[in-house]
Amino acid sequence: MEPYIKCAECGPPPFFLCLQCFTRGFEYKKHQSDHTYEIMTSDFPVLDPSWTAQEEMALLEAVMDCGFGNWQDVANQMCTKTKEECEKHYMKHFINNPLFASTLLNLKQAEEAKTADTAIPFQSTDDPPRPTFDSLLSRDMAGYMPARADFIEEFDNYAEWDLRDIDFVEDDSDILHALKMAVVDIYHSRLKERQRRKKIIRDHGLINLRKFQLMERRYPKEVQDLYETMRRFARIVGPVEHDKFIESHALEFELRREIKRLQEYRTAGITNFCSARTYDHLKKTREEERLKRTMLSEVLQYIQDSSACQQWLRRQADIDSGLSPSVPMASNSGRRSAPPLNLTGLPGTEKLNEKEKELCQMVRLVPGAYLEYKSALLNECNKQGGLRLAQARALIKIDVNKTRKIYDFLIREGYITKA
Repeated sequence: MEPYIKCAECGPPPFFLCLQCFTRGFEYKKHQSDHTYEIMTSDFPVLDPSWTAQEEMALLEAVMDCGFGNWQDVANQMCTKTKEECEKHYMKHFINNPLFASTLLNLKQAEEAKTADTAIPFQSTDDPPRPTFDSLLSRDMAGYMPARADFIEEFDNYAEWDLRDIDFVEDDSDILHALKMAVVDIYHSRLKERQRRKKIIRDHGLINLRKFQLMERRYPKEVQDLYETMRRFARIVGPVEHDKFIESHALEFELRREIKRLQEYRTAGITNFCSARTYDHLKKTREEERLKRTMLSEVLQYIQDSSACQQWLRRQADIDSGLSPSVPMASNSGRRSAPPLNLTGLPGTEKLNEKEKELCQMVRLVPGAYLEYKSALLNECNKQGGLRLAQARALIKIDVNKTRKIYDFLIREGYITKA
């Protein structure tokens, strides 16, 4: 209890005394009654004259125990302040206090500066997206629920079923008791494996899969192949070490490519970078000419109609001269369109009417995705009072031609209205 006495000569560890023992001159081991001492108390104001340091600590502990916003429970735990006093003091000094905000900002900037040189494509502390239940993004995240840090279906989801019929009773034989304990140990091992997998997913930032894939695509094709091969070893090392390994190989790839380019310059007799730029320009021009000749030979090989060939030549001449081609290119290639999608057995097919089934078959769209896109467009149309094609394309991130067909179909059938 405060106040109490701290010996200024003993320690470490520090030696503390209550007031009763101190008044009796209590001595223990190296501590003597004539040692210098300090009186320890938190009965002094820190942020507010009416709040002592002890009450400040009690408030923070109560908020941690009861949760932010449960001010009545916080006040009941503190016993010395009312609900309104707790809320007003906490919001004023711990939420809206510019001193604390600037201190936290400086700490965040210092932490970012400390890790600025490390190669981490995804910080595990990033808040993952919070999609609606059973949406496309939720399925991409394997049903992860950020607010609970759990999955809808865990790894080995039915591990608990083996324990549902186990009951420990006093008259169990030793063998039966040992068998039950073995089943419990097996269950514990399965739980440990579940936690290990969740930790790998969390530490390596695999929950936000789309962001992870975007960061992966910034590497060259060769490094992406290496990334795919080495991904299975990521569970052995930590996320920072794994990303440093990939980054080092990406740097090695860039250095090898640069060395190869410099060796090419040396073989061509180039001794300065000014000549190298001229060499690269001429090389690019020769490559373009070679591609044009190759393309022309292929066209002449496959086009038997002389009029179509002449039209193609005139069109290429217009393009080379910087003009827009005036003659459309005729084609006898007879390119076939993709066959209609077979909806048999696909989830959500029973929810579609005949016209919607025909639309999904023609645009080759699975029923589940169509229903999700339709719901998104209907909700946006109800909010805005109408919907434009540009808004539909912003909502549905698929091929623009498919979006137009879905949009026109919903307009035609009266599901949505034009803005």
